[in-house]
Amino acid sequence: MAAVTAAMVKELRQATDAPMMDCKKVLVEADGDMAKAQELLKERGIAKAAKKADRVAAEGLAGLKIADDFSKATVVEINSETDFVAQNEGFQNLVKDTVEEIYNNQPADVDALMASDFGTKFTETVTKIGEKIEVRRFGTLTADENTALNGYIHSNNRIAVIITAKCDSAKTAEGMRDTLKQVAMHASAMKPTTLSYKDFDAEYVESETKGRIEALKKGNEELARLKKPLKNVPQYISMMQLTDEVMKKAEADIKAELIAEGKPEKILDKIIPGKIARFILDNTLLDQEQALLDQQYVLDDKLTVAKAVEKAAKALGGTAEITEFIRLEVGEGIEKKEDDFAAEVAAQMG
Repeated sequence: MAAVTAAMVKELRQATDAPMMDCKKVLVEADGDMAKAQELLKERGIAKAAKKADRVAAEGLAGLKIADDFSKATVVEINSETDFVAQNEGFQNLVKDTVEEIYNNQPADVDALMASDFGTKFTETVTKIGEKIEVRRFGTLTADENTALNGYIHSNNRIAVIITAKCDSAKTAEGMRDTLKQVAMHASAMKPTTLSYKDFDAEYVESETKGRIEALKKGNEELARLKKPLKNVPQYISMMQLTDEVMKKAEADIKAELIAEGKPEKILDKIIPGKIARFILDNTLLDQEQALLDQQYVLDDKLTVAKAVEKAAKALGGTAEITEFIRLEVGEGIEKKEDDFAAEVAAQMG
C-alpha cells in the first residue's frame, strides 16, 4: 500500500475543496491514486453534506448585478469555509447564478430562496463542491425615472455596494450615476453602517460617548508619558447631541476665547464660522465613522458625502439626495477560527 503523505492530502483538498479528513480517507482507500480519490469524493458528496452544519463559513464572495438601464440592482453574500473554495470556478459560477436568481425573482429572504426550485439546485451544487456553503444575506434596490442608482464591487469580490439617490428630474438622475458609483466606492472603503446620524439610537450614542471619551483620555495619558502631542478630547460624538443650546454655548465660548486672545471685535464674524465648523468636526466622530452621509468624502475631504452629492447635482443644474444604500462585506461580523493548515494536516496525519 502506497504511503499517504500530508502533501498528497493538501493537493487533493486544493483540487476538490473537500474536507481534509475526507481527503485522507479516500486517499488511503485509493492506495494513493489521486484520480480515484477524487472520484470517491464525488460519489460520497451527499454523505458529506450532513457533516457541514456545525462548521463556520466566513470566507466566500459577494455578487452584484445592475440593470442595463440602472433601474434595479442586487447584491448577495455567499459564504464558504475556506478561501480555496472562493477561488473555485464552480463556486464563482454559483455566486453568479444566485445573484441572477435573486435579481429576477426577488425572494423575501434566504429561507424563501432555499425553499424554491433554485434552492434545490443550490444544495446539489454545494454537495458537489463538498464544503459548507450558504447564502448569508442579500438585498435589492430599485429606481424610478427620477432616482439615480449605481453600485460597485471591489476587485477582490468580497465587498459590494449599491446605492440610490432621489433627484429633481430624470436628466439629473442620469447625470448622477457616475457620482453614485464613486460614492459606492467610498462606502466600500469607509465601511458606513447606516445612512445618517439621525438613524442612531440615543442610548447607543450615549454609551459610545462614554467609551470613546474614556479611550481618548487613556490614550492621552500614554502620549503625555511619551511627551507627544495630546489628542483633542471632545464633549460629544454625534450631531444628535449638538442641540441649539449646545451650539449657542459653543459659539459664545469661542467668541469669549477670541476676545481673551485680543482679537478685534470687527473680525470675529470672519473667524467664528471656521471655529464652529471645527467644533462640529471634532464633536461628530461617531457620525464620521459610521453614517455615510456624514463621512468626509474620500475624493474631497473638505466635504461630507451629503455635500459632495449636493455639489455634483448642482453642477448638473438639479438636486439629489442619497436615500438608500446596501453594503455587504464577506464575513463581516462572523467570528472566524484561525487555522494553521500545515499544522492541522500534520496533526491529523499522526
